[in-house]
Order: sequence, then structure tokens, then C-alpha cells
Amino acid sequence: MKVKFFKIRLSDEFIYSDQKVLDRFLAGHSILKYESAFVKEEESYWSVIIYYEDLKLVLNEEKAEKYTAENDTALSPDEIRILESLKIWRTEKAKDQSLPVYFIATNKELLSLARYRPGKKEELLDIKGFGKHKIENYGEEIIEILENV
Repeated sequence: MKVKFFKIRLSDEFIYSDQKVLDRFLAGHSILKYESAFVKEEESYWSVIIYYEDLKLVLNEEKAEKYTAENDTALSPDEIRILESLKIWRTEKAKDQSLPVYFIATNKELLSLARYRPGKKEELLDIKGFGKHKIENYGEEIIEILENV
């Protein structure tokens, strides 16, 4: 197991570049565990510790296709209600964690959730953009929203 530290500064000047560095790292490694802490100094930031292993290369034909609703157009009334509920949840979660909403989930990911409607946390893996990190942090809440809307 390897360890890497990241600093995600919240100022407009740095947040996007810091996040891109973290995103590229996450895409290229198998994350075993992570820890984060909000640090309040002159310039507040998130400190992130990632415990990881290097990803093993997988042949394209062996990769499972993940569901994405980005090409779908019309939403049913139920899907609209689910999408609106997910957006409200995402906004509140982002505000609580002092993060931009897209850190929690992108609009495409929320649309895919509304269309696919997974019934269990494990089924979230079928949705493009959902990996271990998002499922561990938000999976139970998302499934609860999908069940109750």
C-alpha cells in the first residue's frame, strides 16, 4: 500500500487546478482508503491523504460498460422528481462539506441515477462516474433518495 498527500486550496485561483491533479491521480490508481480534513489557516484548504495501489491495466474488451444517460433526452415525471431531489441533496451535501456541487456528483451522473434507478449500493458501480469513493461517501443516501421519491 502506498500513501499520497494532496492539498485542495479553496480560492478560485487554485481550486480547479488542485482538483484536476487529484482527479487525474484517482483515475490512475486503485484507492484503498482515504482521509480528509479541513484546515483553517490564512488560506483554508482540504488536506487529503490517499492510501492506494497502482491500477492493473485491463483490456478494453474486458471492461464492463457503465450506464450513462447523457444521450437520453426526454424524462418521465418520476425521473424529473428524482433528478430534482438528487440536485437538492447534492447542493446541501456540497454546502455542508464546503465543496463545489460537481465534487459530489455531476449533472450527468445525477441524470444517470434518475434514469437507471439502482436499488442497491453495489448497483451504483454500473453508473459512469461512480467508484468506491463516491459509493462509500454517498451511496446509502442516494439509494435512500431513490427509494423514497
